[in-house]
Amino acid sequence: MKKIARYAPKVGALALLLTTLTVFNTSVASAAVSDIKVNEVESNGGSPGDWVELYNSGSAPVDISGLKFLDNDNTHTQYSIPASTTLAAGAFYTLEEAAFGFGLGSADSARLFATDGTTIVDSYSWTAHASTTYGRCPDGSGSFATTAASTKTAANNCGAGATTTTSTTTTLVPGLTWPGDAAVQTVDVANTFSSNLSGLDYEGSGTATPGVLWATRNGPGAMFRMVYNGANWVPDTTNDWGSGKLLRYTDGTGDVDAEGVTMGGTASTDGLYVSSERNNSANSVSRNSILRYDVSAAGSTLTATNEWNLTADLPVNTANTGLETISWIPDSYLTAQGFLDESTGSTYNPANYANHGAGLFIVGVEATGKLYVYALDTVGGGFTRIATINSGFIGVMGTEFDQDLNNLWVVCDDGCAGRSAVFNVDAVTKKFTSTNMYERPASMPNINN
Repeated sequence: MKKIARYAPKVGALALLLTTLTVFNTSVASAAVSDIKVNEVESNGGSPGDWVELYNSGSAPVDISGLKFLDNDNTHTQYSIPASTTLAAGAFYTLEEAAFGFGLGSADSARLFATDGTTIVDSYSWTAHASTTYGRCPDGSGSFATTAASTKTAANNCGAGATTTTSTTTTLVPGLTWPGDAAVQTVDVANTFSSNLSGLDYEGSGTATPGVLWATRNGPGAMFRMVYNGANWVPDTTNDWGSGKLLRYTDGTGDVDAEGVTMGGTASTDGLYVSSERNNSANSVSRNSILRYDVSAAGSTLTATNEWNLTADLPVNTANTGLETISWIPDSYLTAQGFLDESTGSTYNPANYANHGAGLFIVGVEATGKLYVYALDTVGGGFTRIATINSGFIGVMGTEFDQDLNNLWVVCDDGCAGRSAVFNVDAVTKKFTSTNMYERPASMPNINN
């Protein structure tokens, strides 16, 4: 069960969690289950077929009955590990293609879920078949490498011939202590969202009365209007918002894999902008797009007023590792800081970008760990990339621009131990630069958010 969480940082407008961070019930994936790691992957030429090896990295046996396995294709049926399956400490367990019922592709993922089928226990993604296998070096804790030889249900061969590749985890310099409360508080009602809640953006009321929390769900792609009832944030039941509104592309078709959401200004009347990495109706094809929606429209669906397809402008990524997040940054801040327009090599001048509104949009890509700043033409439909920012993380999962303190917050996930970083425009380079990195709140588990 996915929930909206609150952990109040004592930093300006971030009183609510306004990034794509979400917190699961910690009972779903216990500490013992978290010891189970995807340890070795054979995606081509295995015997008798493709397979994925699991490893218990802990010091005690773990009941893995009912854990779910899936590749990167959500149309496939999740495979459930049989009942009464226990994995001893330091032991291996192999998932066979003949059992899970689908092959692993050249650009694919091995994802292990908790028994709820939504909480990620561990995962690994790759962009090409390995000449041997991909395996952790050392078992259970190390980065993934192309192994020297396949070692199904045995310790990985990390000797001569093994070559390092990209891992789902990384080692970072320890961050600062989270600058707010250590406690994490759930603020929605249990079972409001079963899974896939991804983006949040808060619209203030202008008074002490709570405003509106806009939320997006991956699949089926939908927008929710959340309001405060005095105890919890709940879906607005007026104007067809009760079950959320399904999101469509500009032609009224498709199922938008809605990841991030932001207002295109200071209010929702400026439009809500959604970052999406694919059309769920064709979920093996990358479609990195920003879509604008008029949330005043009636009915149970919302059709995009604009789409900016950025796929050709961004580095190639798999369909499930594209745009994860989006935020809007006002021109007033950027011009006051003398922000560098990398497309011209000179100071950013809003007048150069007709019909772009009063600010720029920043999107984060999971595969590259980078942020990309765009000016969007809301009339002609064009776009210009203004800047590219290295986040310092292996993936970017959430962003939020704090307009009170002019801080850009960038969030990773469990691959970076739940760390976040604050970026500001540097006084010398005039580029966004990380000024502080923070550990996650002390009571928050290390989750795949």
